[in-house]
Amino acid sequence: MDSGVTVITNPTVNVRLTSTLSSFEVQRRFNRGISIAELKGKLEMIVGAPASCMDLELFSISDKFLQKMDENEALLGSYPVDDDCRIHVVDRSGGQMGEFTDVSKVEKFELPDDAYDKRTDTARSFMKKQRVGRFNEEEMAKKKAENAAREEEQKAAADAIAVGGRCKVQVPGQPTKLGTVMYVGTTDFKPGYWVGVKYDEPLGKHNGTVEGKQYFECENKYGAFVKPLSVTVGDFPEEDYGLDEI
Repeated sequence: MDSGVTVITNPTVNVRLTSTLSSFEVQRRFNRGISIAELKGKLEMIVGAPASCMDLELFSISDKFLQKMDENEALLGSYPVDDDCRIHVVDRSGGQMGEFTDVSKVEKFELPDDAYDKRTDTARSFMKKQRVGRFNEEEMAKKKAENAAREEEQKAAADAIAVGGRCKVQVPGQPTKLGTVMYVGTTDFKPGYWVGVKYDEPLGKHNGTVEGKQYFECENKYGAFVKPLSVTVGDFPEEDYGLDEI
């Protein structure tokens, strides 16, 4: 009876790959029967370094350096390569880290607007044919007229609001808030007419300063800007929350 021990080795090995050209790590499976020269040819397609300018270093599962893989005719399986070992590719061609992943160095193709406008297979061409969006002159004219009419309403509402008056602010989707009008007019941060309000409670967004410009003064989180049509001026006394009572 044969009492010998038979060792069966998996014909393939799954290794981790790193290189001097990239900070990324990838995993690949290789046949242990290929030569180191053949392995370099496969690695060239993965890491981008020329096979002729490639040095290979073998690391253990715990990333401890084991040895260089410098015999091109030797088989991969002749080295102590186990699953999850790491093969590090050193590029001697002069390539730099990130050379193949930094898209900022890639020359961009730009098509002039007039050339794009002449093409018939673009989204713009389709929208023109279907009279969609800004290419529907009738619809655009209608929207422009509606916006102009709305802006006139906002201006008329702004003209009726005086700084210093008490007000109620009702913005769709938000709770009703009480406050004092601190500013009425146009702003630098957005077109149109706006009303600056100091709320009675810290329900605002700022202290009256927006994008570095001060429109009015109040405590932080008490100030806000709303459209004039969202503001109703009237006798809205501050609510007594009983803070002075014990």
